[in-house]
Amino acid sequence: MVGFRASRAHRDERIALAILMACSAIFVVAIALILGFLAINGTKLFFQDHVSPLAFLFGTTWDGFGGHYGALPFIVGSLVATGFAILVGGPLGVAIGVFFSELAPARIAAVFKPAIEVLVGIPSIVYGWLGLTLLVPALGAITHTNGDGLLAAGIVLSIMILPTVISLSEDALRVVPNALREGSASLGATRWETISRVLVPAASSGIAVAVILGIARAIGETLAIQLVLGNAPVLPKSLLSPASALTSEIIIDMGDAPDGSPFRHALFSMAFLLLLIAMALIILIRLALRKRT
Repeated sequence: MVGFRASRAHRDERIALAILMACSAIFVVAIALILGFLAINGTKLFFQDHVSPLAFLFGTTWDGFGGHYGALPFIVGSLVATGFAILVGGPLGVAIGVFFSELAPARIAAVFKPAIEVLVGIPSIVYGWLGLTLLVPALGAITHTNGDGLLAAGIVLSIMILPTVISLSEDALRVVPNALREGSASLGATRWETISRVLVPAASSGIAVAVILGIARAIGETLAIQLVLGNAPVLPKSLLSPASALTSEIIIDMGDAPDGSPFRHALFSMAFLLLLIAMALIILIRLALRKRT
């Protein structure tokens, strides 16, 4: 009987392992197919339509029907808006996560944590609509401009990524063993020294995941920033200038670009470039956090 149970448990373990391996293989294949599809269609502009990569990356004129495919204004718009969100929403979200995990009274944390988790699921169009109706008029009154532009887009993206960064940062800090807190306190460290020099480095991998997911949401956002960015295909001169982003330009022009045309290939090139930028940002964040740790 004991041998039968052992053999059955061993069989169940092998079945579970096979299922998990199959799921992992399907995921890897799906990612590889997506990358391959974007790479093939995104490079047709250069190899099939003979458009110079330099003209695509550094050109400032975009006219799909006129044969001008300069994507630099959209690249700058995406990078500036995402960079603003990372620099503002990332540290602020981690700081709020530290507060809820280590400093806030239990009653406050118990009330605000579910509320923050609810905010994660709010559709992006809601953030964009609130930004268009509340933020843009306020910025316009303060700066004496139209109000839309990179600053409005960066603020909206910062608010959008906050719930994700806060929730995951707090979870990462809560799973740090209490022995580290007690050991740091026994050595005479202050509460701030314990948080900054012990807990945050110990939870750096979880915090990195929080920041990376925030970046992924920010750089891939379309509807929210389309409503507040201004959608001007020109190189922005300041944060108050109307601009456009890779995502917003793709969704605006995709319906007008004929299949198989250089115009459609240029949009695929923008999508492939957006993927490469997102991957590069994620790698840089991981390297920076690993070096700091």
